[in-house]
Amino acid sequence: CVHTENCFVPTSEIIAVEETELNKKRHSTGKWQKMAKPHAFTVYYVKKARNHRWRCRDVTFWCADEYLCNQWIQALKELLEMQKCRPKQLLVYINPYGGKRQGKRIYEQKVAPLFSLASISTDVVITEHANHAKDNLLEVNINKYDGVVCVGGDGTFSEVMHGLIGRMQKDSGIDQNNPKAPLVQCNIRIGIIPAGSTDCICYSTVGISDPVTSALHIIVGDCQPLDVSSVHHNNTFLKYSVSLLGYGFYGDILKDSEKKRWMGPIRYDYSGFKTFLSHHYYEGTVSFQPAKHTLGSPRDKDSCRTGCYICKESEQQLAEQRMKHGLKHEEDEEEWKVIKGKFLAINAVNMSCACPRSPKGLSPAAHLADGSADLILIRKCSRFDFLRYLVRHTNQDDQFDFSFVDVYRVKSFQFTSKLSEDNESSITDIGKKRFGRFCRDHPACCCNIANSTWNCDGETLDSSAIEVRVHCQLMKLFARGIEENCKDEAAYSQSSIEQLL
Repeated sequence: CVHTENCFVPTSEIIAVEETELNKKRHSTGKWQKMAKPHAFTVYYVKKARNHRWRCRDVTFWCADEYLCNQWIQALKELLEMQKCRPKQLLVYINPYGGKRQGKRIYEQKVAPLFSLASISTDVVITEHANHAKDNLLEVNINKYDGVVCVGGDGTFSEVMHGLIGRMQKDSGIDQNNPKAPLVQCNIRIGIIPAGSTDCICYSTVGISDPVTSALHIIVGDCQPLDVSSVHHNNTFLKYSVSLLGYGFYGDILKDSEKKRWMGPIRYDYSGFKTFLSHHYYEGTVSFQPAKHTLGSPRDKDSCRTGCYICKESEQQLAEQRMKHGLKHEEDEEEWKVIKGKFLAINAVNMSCACPRSPKGLSPAAHLADGSADLILIRKCSRFDFLRYLVRHTNQDDQFDFSFVDVYRVKSFQFTSKLSEDNESSITDIGKKRFGRFCRDHPACCCNIANSTWNCDGETLDSSAIEVRVHCQLMKLFARGIEENCKDEAAYSQSSIEQLL
């Protein structure tokens, strides 16, 4: 085969191989003119660019021998067939209302052509109302698909995740209302095509919120396990969480911003400023079980990256613990640590929660798949000190290096507000809750509000007493975690394993 320069591409990152028709005009120019009857094929492949961005590129090879050309095409197609991790049939949910209402356009213009090129067949569902995807996943014949793709923001992903996990538990006869039930892992991967106002989960698992990059990760069949936390109240299942579970500051921001959806994404800035000025604190008790099985700690600066050894080792250690003790015995025997206090914020994160504004996130060393969450407690402090803490999310300084901030790596925790402890289900409790809501709407009032709201991956939970448990690697994404930065394209070529000439 003839080409102007050598091109090195790993087999695992070839997207497709196609026979190429040569028209007379192209044949009459350059080197191709020397061949009497040239034959050609085009290889489509992943080209890595800066900031974790991927693009589809192609290179064409040609030769005079038709038999040789066909041999190359056949050999390359056989290599692609050997990539068993690649999806062939996908179920796609598109949220046409999320973010800037661009989901359908993004999918049709940027993603569908790539799926078609890679010979992936799709069944597309345009969601028409809240929980459409979740309800559909409980009924659809899930076994015919190699993966489920959601086109939208974090809310769309959450809906698909709840539907898929719920379906797996339903099919296995697991009661989701039992907080101690060992949940069945989801082997069907979820792909996220970012098209929302917030794409935190995509950013934290791929490194960038870019539809083409995410589509290419799906095509090459990447797989990233993900921890999921279950949230219960009084033996009743409430929600699953994969990113942020926040009470106090982040809960108050969400509750206030929900009333201002007409403002678009800027509502978060407005509500954040308003919540910061109100400076409410909340009394309660936090109890937690330390995650003794994990090798890492929240302050070790050892970030989760592609092929993370901490996630692999921690998952193995957790499995060994369960084999040795059995789930119930282990849960009963292990000690719980109890902390009472007044808190401006209580945050539990299963991942760093990094985003363009906060490149390190809420917990820079949090891991995607180590079976633990980082529990961050921000005690009552001055407005100035709290501002210092918030500012550190945007720079490289250690955000846990404050006397009023504590961080723990946990596998389960419980929280009960002081109001719930004092007046469980009493008439005075209901009265105080109403009074609390009245005060929230009048920031000039200097009394303290009794209860906040939980922010669960961008959705509100009103229960002030919750029980949270981390389920190690409960689900899988079409992603590979954050790759180490590619210095340049030359470095990428060095690591290649397949030569096309």
